[in-house]
Amino acid sequence: MKSTYQRLLDLRRQSGAGFLVLLDPDSASPHELGLKAATCQAAAVDAILIGGSLMMRDGFSEAVTAVKQNCKLPVIIFPGGPTQLSADADAVLFLSLISGRNPQHLIGDHVVAAPVVKRLGLETIPTGYMLIGSGSPTAVEFMSDTRPLPPDKPDLAAVHALAGQYLGLKLIYLEAGSGARSAVPVEVIAAVRRWVDLPLIVGGGIRTPDQAAAAVEAGADFIVIGTALEGQASSDDVARFADVVHRAGRGRSKR
Repeated sequence: MKSTYQRLLDLRRQSGAGFLVLLDPDSASPHELGLKAATCQAAAVDAILIGGSLMMRDGFSEAVTAVKQNCKLPVIIFPGGPTQLSADADAVLFLSLISGRNPQHLIGDHVVAAPVVKRLGLETIPTGYMLIGSGSPTAVEFMSDTRPLPPDKPDLAAVHALAGQYLGLKLIYLEAGSGARSAVPVEVIAAVRRWVDLPLIVGGGIRTPDQAAAAVEAGADFIVIGTALEGQASSDDVARFADVVHRAGRGRSKR
């Protein structure tokens, strides 16, 4: 059986770009998250991320189980902390916050999580997580106690990502933050793309299909949407994002 990471690589090679939806267990009950997962599958979403900066509700594992039971998509934990783990997920992004200098998020939380991950048998995808300034403080910035990289200095983001590649990470995740005022600038995405070969995920602050397409055209391999699809977002809304991301990816791969 292919690993989840290999499935992501295959998707990048075959489609040019993939569309991921982030589900926050704090935003809905497990039952509601399961229904959202089914909607995502019907709308041609490629994979689901699940996690959040805070966990005000109990039942993270129950939320993962409900999502997994209601779709056949890869379900990948995007952990806000070392307690956000579940054996029912297909994989976990093993995040190292390489844009910051807080040792807790460079190695500390990983030491706490490692024996639990091994016991659960979870596939790990080592990921360089990079916060990019968005014009206002975000929850992840506050909770991580780190400063984001300045959005007007693309080269600074590029060399951080390159260092992550040389450290052996498998993904780079550029994050503006949940509900960010603005998305990661295309100049930052393009600069990182020029310097690294790793698959590049971009999320936070993307509110329109046009913004998603622009990020793909600049070099993003995977687009993550969370806040923009919460609340009353319909299956058509999700499908519109998926279609635009896939078309932009196919167009890029032909050039």
